[in-house]
Amino acid sequence: MRQVLCLIRRNPARNMARFYRLEIAADLFGGVTLTRNWGRIGTSGQQRRQWFARIDEAVAECTLWADRKQRRGYARDA
Repeated sequence: MRQVLCLIRRNPARNMARFYRLEIAADLFGGVTLTRNWGRIGTSGQQRRQWFARIDEAVAECTLWADRKQRRGYARDA
């Protein structure tokens, strides 16, 4: 089980090219991990992980972050 969502934000006038990646995956202990990775396109960026006991908790948190980023101008990567 693995779900990935990639969002990008580009603004050539401001020399902005950013990505925000959300990944939900099962861990080795029966839980679920939400990994958030962000930064400038072309770099490895920064990363933060959150652990959850159930997948519905991870999906809710993932949806929350995706909504926040889309309000700030990020769009799904085509």
